[in-house]
Amino acid sequence: MIGAGRYRRDIDGLRAIAILPVLFFHAHIPGFSGGYVGVDIFFVISGFLITGIIAREVDEQRFSLVHFYERRFRRIMPALSLMILAVLAAACWLYLPGDIEGVPKSALAATLFASNLWFFTDTGYFAGGADVKPLLHTWSLAVEEQFYIGFPILLMLVARFAARWRSLIVGAIAALSLALAIALQRDTSGFTFYLLPTRAWELFAGALLALGAIPVARVRWLREALAWSGLLSVAFAVIFYTRETVFPGITALPPVLGAALLLHSAPGTSVGRVLSLPLFVGVGLISYSLYLWHWPLIVFTEYATDAVLSGSTAIAVVAASFIAATLSWRFVERPFRDARGVPARRIFQFTGGAMALLCILSLALLAMGGWPQRFAPQVLQLAAGRTNISPKRKACHDTFARGAQPCVLGAKVRPDALLWGDSHGVEMAYALSLKAKAEGRALIERTTSSCPPVLGYDAPKDARCARANRAAFAAIRADPGIRRVYLAAFWANGEFDDPAFVAKLDATIRALRAEGRQVILIGPAPPQPFDVPRHLAHLARVGDLGQAQGVDRTTIEARTHNLRALFARWQAQGVTLIDPMARLCDARRCAIIHDGRPLYFDSHHLSVAGAQLVIGD
Repeated sequence: MIGAGRYRRDIDGLRAIAILPVLFFHAHIPGFSGGYVGVDIFFVISGFLITGIIAREVDEQRFSLVHFYERRFRRIMPALSLMILAVLAAACWLYLPGDIEGVPKSALAATLFASNLWFFTDTGYFAGGADVKPLLHTWSLAVEEQFYIGFPILLMLVARFAARWRSLIVGAIAALSLALAIALQRDTSGFTFYLLPTRAWELFAGALLALGAIPVARVRWLREALAWSGLLSVAFAVIFYTRETVFPGITALPPVLGAALLLHSAPGTSVGRVLSLPLFVGVGLISYSLYLWHWPLIVFTEYATDAVLSGSTAIAVVAASFIAATLSWRFVERPFRDARGVPARRIFQFTGGAMALLCILSLALLAMGGWPQRFAPQVLQLAAGRTNISPKRKACHDTFARGAQPCVLGAKVRPDALLWGDSHGVEMAYALSLKAKAEGRALIERTTSSCPPVLGYDAPKDARCARANRAAFAAIRADPGIRRVYLAAFWANGEFDDPAFVAKLDATIRALRAEGRQVILIGPAPPQPFDVPRHLAHLARVGDLGQAQGVDRTTIEARTHNLRALFARWQAQGVTLIDPMARLCDARRCAIIHDGRPLYFDSHHLSVAGAQLVIGD
């Protein structure tokens, strides 16, 4: 076994290398676009340290599951319990009814170390964004604890029945986990990201090092080269990965192998000396508490200010995170980890009591159903704009991905129109269907998330998009009764700056017109810099609703300059344009509320009210 039983300052330094990118990524600090890989580094460190302890005690025939979980509870539960309690209290004070309902659910899951399972099921448009999930980060703790339910038992069984094959067995399981992660890396359900089967190999990477499966490099220059390679691999992922990177899967190899190389080769090298500097060691010591507290502070600050962290606010939140982490480490973590001050019986009593209290509080908040009594009726009415979505959205959106038939909306007649688009087309399709029904007509909705209606477009994270678009075009060609085709998408997301995208959309429009179909292009709804219903509710809460206004029109015109020039060209070629800006914006500003109703259900999707205003009578 490697490095078992002795303290290594460089590992605390490596913890700093793991937590700082996570913190800076979440705080939107430039240069850390791939900072989320810090979680993967933590997995490797955990696998290395915990396996070293378990394997040594198993080999010495003194391993005890009770003592193992006592250590885990000392390490995890006190600081975690305090953070969850603070999150519940802050959410009760700050969150609107539609936002608070998910907090006690996630608190319950986090308390039971099942939050990765909860967030895996709680994905999609109906789950709310990460910006209102202050316990989202606890998914990684759940993965670790689930791993440590079975792993000690595995090592005990292997020691008894196949001790000579221990590293091989662990390596084989790790390889299977990695293979599964790579096979499912383009999966969009969240399985690969959140669940243990596709994350276990990262913990096993550290475990294999602790088991001595990889020989130690004896030559100094080789250790130096390996250590620097590890550091550069981690830095590469932190700097060059982005939110668009398909992750995890094969892209997780650089940070995971980089962390493994640092664990294996850093001692005695120049990299090891850097990692052992007091600054890095100090950050590493508080890294667990820093991980716990930074995300809720960011989420609540962005919620309260109704803006993404930037500038001095980001600096203040980062500083507050360090202060909270230092206090948590000094007055919560350290006392509970001292077996002399808190004996084993007391730590189990504390853990049971804390879990019971948090479960009771979470269930009580769930029973209160969002606790709407905290707010005035006008605030509640505006906040309810988040649910002003198409009543057909759940049944009719993403039908191709679910293997379902597309919906026919409007009158019960043969449809003569089809709306083809991404999620921005859903409410448009519903507004068009209301108009069609009044005229005795019907239309088909074919919408797929994050998939603009462009033949040949390959969505970075979803291979089904290209197939969905081919199926939509084939359906149009096969049905001569479809005379009009509406194209709707999130056109304002910047893709019109890509000549290849423009060429593909141009070809799609020509192909539709060649089939004799009238093409109606629904232009971009002006995206807002905030969640509109929440913003309006906040303004109403402080009596400032009269100041409600959307983004400046000149800002949107500058952002969509290329797009609007193309729309003008297509109009000249016979394409009809429905322009949301013509209905939503005056000469200066774009509206976000009309007749007391929010025109968006988030920051960029029009609500039913907004779609009806754009479509008109």
